[in-house]
Amino acid sequence: MGNYFQPEIECASPEQIRAWQDERLMHTVRHVYDNVAYYRNLMKERGVEPGDIKSVDDLYKLPFLTKDDLRDAYPYGLLAVPLRDTVRIQSTSGTTGRRVVAFYTQHDIDLWDDCCARAIVAAGGTKDDVVHVCYGYGLFTGGPGLNGGSHRLGSLTLPMSSGNTDRQIQFMCDLGSTILCCTPSYAAYLAESICERGLQDQIKLKAGIFGAEAWSEEMRRDIENKLNIKAYDIYGLTEISGPGVSFECSEQTGMHINEDHFIAEIIDPVTGKVLPEGEKGELVFTSITKEAFPLLRYRTRDICVLSRKKCSCGRTHVKMTKPMGRSDDMLIVKGVNVFPSQIETVLLNKGYAANYQIIVSRENNSDRLEVQVEMTPEMFSDAVSEIAVREKELVDALKSMLGIYAVVRLVTPKSIARSEGKAVRIIDKRNLYE
Repeated sequence: MGNYFQPEIECASPEQIRAWQDERLMHTVRHVYDNVAYYRNLMKERGVEPGDIKSVDDLYKLPFLTKDDLRDAYPYGLLAVPLRDTVRIQSTSGTTGRRVVAFYTQHDIDLWDDCCARAIVAAGGTKDDVVHVCYGYGLFTGGPGLNGGSHRLGSLTLPMSSGNTDRQIQFMCDLGSTILCCTPSYAAYLAESICERGLQDQIKLKAGIFGAEAWSEEMRRDIENKLNIKAYDIYGLTEISGPGVSFECSEQTGMHINEDHFIAEIIDPVTGKVLPEGEKGELVFTSITKEAFPLLRYRTRDICVLSRKKCSCGRTHVKMTKPMGRSDDMLIVKGVNVFPSQIETVLLNKGYAANYQIIVSRENNSDRLEVQVEMTPEMFSDAVSEIAVREKELVDALKSMLGIYAVVRLVTPKSIARSEGKAVRIIDKRNLYE
């Protein structure tokens, strides 16, 4: 059994969770129908009225919402409360076109803090911990989310934000940070920097909560070994609230979705048909406790699987796997679906660090996939012939994982730009030739 922030909710019976969901869904549908013209029109087009939604079983009757809807309704078109009742916005990082802006009432922020506090407690956090938050602050939800969760729990919170690695490590040593919250790529960079400085024995970290990008099991083990911590995944998206939509427990076999706030479905990304539990498809969320910006059946584009298998931690909320890629920034190369996480798995299995870049281009009307991979300092001293052998080995390993040929270039250590926010893994040059 694990530690819980709100045991009566996190370990509630499936019947209780279902009762909350049915009641809150009906309330939320009525709330958006009455207060948001954009929703009302979408529902009328589908011939749906609030009275048609009596339980979670009726969810399929509602229309989907996509990022395009959020852009079309920008800025205030999906706001479901008077402006005077809102206290904050957050916004998505670096999307093309109009940004997506999400609104919060104070009540929405309180519930978000609860969700993030649950995640910190699931990672072993208590009031006695020092929570070191180096997700970005500002419009990005990572910093504010974990900051709020740490405050709610009552832990000492270090609102470091990202960047300034020397200062991060100094505070980590001087203040005895015990829980690190940041992107996995920044955690890997911090681990590398701490090892280079020989400061492993001065670090008191016991756990890390890493999210906002895809990362593989191999990368997890690498960070865990270097920092001597247990690394937990956390998932969220600005549109639904931010980090804390779901989080990992001690079992580390998927993330518990906070089902008292969010209803999850898995659909076929092409047909939109709801798939049974255990099938892989696109994750769709419905917010059922939000006041300012509740989204119904929002298509996340993340591909994953849901499971209700009993969890050893004692939590009863459904689990989602780590996203296995996205139905939109999945790369299609020579007709084959390629996910960066597949490439990362191969590299880490072969002993490389998770510093790589995928470059897709077109040559003679054909796709060309190139993977640039940083060598470790030991490899860098190898003879040219040895490096050629290593490249060939990676070409073969990638071919067996992806089913297509990729050019591999081993590059000098630290020559790929380090990320302090989300790592830029993919450079797709093909649209330049369209």
